[in-house]
Amino acid sequence: MTKATDSTETARKAWMGLLARARPDRLAALLPDLPAHVTLRPAEVGAVMVRGRIGGLGAPFNLGEMSVTRCSVRLDGGAVGHAHVQGRDKAHARRAAVVDALMQTAEAATVQGAVLAILAEEEAARRLARAERAAATKVEFFTLVRGEDK
Repeated sequence: MTKATDSTETARKAWMGLLARARPDRLAALLPDLPAHVTLRPAEVGAVMVRGRIGGLGAPFNLGEMSVTRCSVRLDGGAVGHAHVQGRDKAHARRAAVVDALMQTAEAATVQGAVLAILAEEEAARRLARAERAAATKVEFFTLVRGEDK
């Protein structure tokens, strides 16, 4: 693989992950009207096995199943978009697939600014708020030095 291909794949993984984590109602508000497209694979609900690791580094184990919805579309210009989103929201999967396809067209810069940049900012704000709430519960332990410990 070339470096250009690697960077393109990395960028696509980033925006697809962002679309998958986005709140469906927020994505719909940012992109209320979908461009003309053909559904290649209609939105369908399935399940995937979620795996975990003991202690984060140890042996992998099957944690359980999670609902996932997938969809594939093709825009009139020929760009194909795919999406896999958590949950059972078919409209969210279709809208995410359309955004993925738009990001592969000349409209990518517009979509980046009007949709993806806003979703990224909102996600960063949510993560920061969650981290601040967690930091507020931090307990500081300290030890007193007693005279006989010298």
